[in-house]
Amino acid sequence: MNSISVLHIDLFQNGKNPSDFYFNTMKNHLVVGHRHIERPHRHDFYAAVLFTGGNGVHEIDFQKYEVSEGSLFFLSPGQIHSWELSADIEGYIFFCSQEFYEMHYVNQKLRNFPFFGSVSFPRKLQLNALELKENIHLFQELGKEHLSKNIMKNGLVLSLMSQIFINATRLFSRDFDTLASTAGLSYFKHYQDFENLVEQHFTEHKSIAYYADLLGISSKHLNRIVQTVVQKTATEVITERVVLEAKRMLMYLDESLVEIAFRLGYEEYSYFVRVFRKSSGMTPTQFMRKYKA
Repeated sequence: MNSISVLHIDLFQNGKNPSDFYFNTMKNHLVVGHRHIERPHRHDFYAAVLFTGGNGVHEIDFQKYEVSEGSLFFLSPGQIHSWELSADIEGYIFFCSQEFYEMHYVNQKLRNFPFFGSVSFPRKLQLNALELKENIHLFQELGKEHLSKNIMKNGLVLSLMSQIFINATRLFSRDFDTLASTAGLSYFKHYQDFENLVEQHFTEHKSIAYYADLLGISSKHLNRIVQTVVQKTATEVITERVVLEAKRMLMYLDESLVEIAFRLGYEEYSYFVRVFRKSSGMTPTQFMRKYKA
């Protein structure tokens, strides 16, 4: 069976003592990692990419994003991504493992940042000139510290990463009013808990009542939370997660459509097709033809 490759941080490092943190310029990264990243792939780490020049297309979980000066992207473990970039591409990229970041913070988790904690959240932030200048400074300082042998080096590396993540969360909140209020943050935390449960159980359980019961709230309140945070129903979020996994499997696994439907919890293939078509606007077969074309 052909599967989607999962890349580890040490694949991009040449030293004898690989680290749980990686930093590079985009030009150098594309040279160092070209044999690993030419095809769609997944990571088992968190990543941030800042483009400071050039253009192209960055595809993350079948969503295409335009790349231009000031494009800032965030990727979570497990997401499938690929890109087509111009020869004059410029920018910075860093990776970190969950353990590297969270072992130093008692209360802060990477998934607390909305772009890491929700599959429904946008992965791209387009910076204006001032925001880009500020982020270039932070990324450059991060790269400089990473190469240094200074005392308490990891502490400053983690601090700079946190500044990048916090600033991005604030910039994202311009477009997501719910993140800007205390009530909104509470709802977002509940929404994260819901998404975490969906991630664990979406192949077996697809009813709102199941997740509402696990969360200790009513189905009505769960729907209110989901609609407030992502402007969708809870059922739509569950279905979209199932269909996303179906798309990943359809494109990169050598299994029949019936086998994929069964693995996703559908005993009737015809029902799986109806769900897929309603969510994506095409049948699984049409999706494969369009994507491969």
